[in-house]
Formats: sequence, C-alpha cells, structure tokens
Amino acid sequence: MAKLLSYPIVCMSVLFMLSAILISTGSVTEGLAIITVGPMLIFVLVYAMYDDLSGRVKKRRLAISRQFPNVVSKLALLMTSGMIMDRAWKETAYSQDSELYQEMRKTSQELDNLVSPEIAYSGLINRCNTKETAKLASAIMQNLSKGNSEIGRLLKEMAREAWLDRRHTAKRDAEKANSRLMIPTLLLFVAILLILLVPIAMNFSL
Repeated sequence: MAKLLSYPIVCMSVLFMLSAILISTGSVTEGLAIITVGPMLIFVLVYAMYDDLSGRVKKRRLAISRQFPNVVSKLALLMTSGMIMDRAWKETAYSQDSELYQEMRKTSQELDNLVSPEIAYSGLINRCNTKETAKLASAIMQNLSKGNSEIGRLLKEMAREAWLDRRHTAKRDAEKANSRLMIPTLLLFVAILLILLVPIAMNFSL
C-alpha cells in the first residue's frame, strides 16, 4: 500500500519537473508530450501493482481457508483429549509452516508475552481477514471461561462444518473448471469441422 501511494506521487513530481525543464529550455512539444503520456504510464504501473497486490491477498486468504479444516480438527482433538486451549493452540501452530500456522504462532507468542487473549485473538482476526478464522477466534474468546468440554464441543462442530464447506468449495471449483474447458473444446471442435469441410467444399466447387 505504501508503494501504491508513494510511487504515483514521486513519479508525477519527476514528470512535472522534467516537463517544466524542457518547456523552459524551448522544447515545448517534448515537455507537453511527457506531461500528457507520463500520467497514463504511471496509471498503468499503479494498476499493475494494485492487481498484483490484490492477487497475492486473495491467494493468501484462499490458502488460509484451505488450511482451516485441518487446524480446527487438530484443535478439537487436542481439546477433547484434555489439553488446555493455550497448549493445544501452540501444539497446532508449530505443527506445520503454512500461512495460517504462522499467524497462529504470532498469537501464541503474544499469549506467552502476557498479552490479553482478547487482544491476541483479535490480532489473528485482523491479520487473516477470513470468516473462518474470525469465527474460530470469536468462539475461543467467548468460551475461555467455560472449560474444555464446552470449547471442545464447539470446535468439533466447527470442524465438521469446515470440512463440509471445503467439499462444497472443491465441487464448485471443479464445476468452474469444467465450464472454462467448454469454450476451448468448442473452438477445437469448430476448427476440426473447418479442416474437414473446407476441402470438401473446394472439391464441390471444382
């Protein structure tokens, strides 16, 4: 975001300075060309940067959503086996090295540094910015005082829902992939028809 804000300001400043210098030295056409074409090039650059940033954010959120069923299932298993939430959270966070697990480690480190659970789990919600992690963190915060049995039950139900959502998502992705393949398949079919029909039509015309 800092780049998206700073690059246009710096580039426009340089453009105006360069254009002013050229105009003052008598190169009016070149100066006007720079001040006309330059902003369009800067806009293209900024849009490309924004598109890249949006793509990376979307990819990260998708990765976190895909990792969530495994995370909540492991938390539910550890909690129902008698482990306290802080220990179960740490065991799960350090079990893998993917995006969601890394964010869980930050939360675990904050809890070890005596940051209040409300602040630590709220930070996880803000960093991940997905509905799944928001639901998990909110449930933990609301049930910290109710004991392992209550939180374990909630986590098992959340794990079941997460796996169902993942199956539905996989099914939708498969349907989208099939629909995307329809157009290339039709184009290939049309091309084959043309290859077969054009020689036949030419022979009839002869």
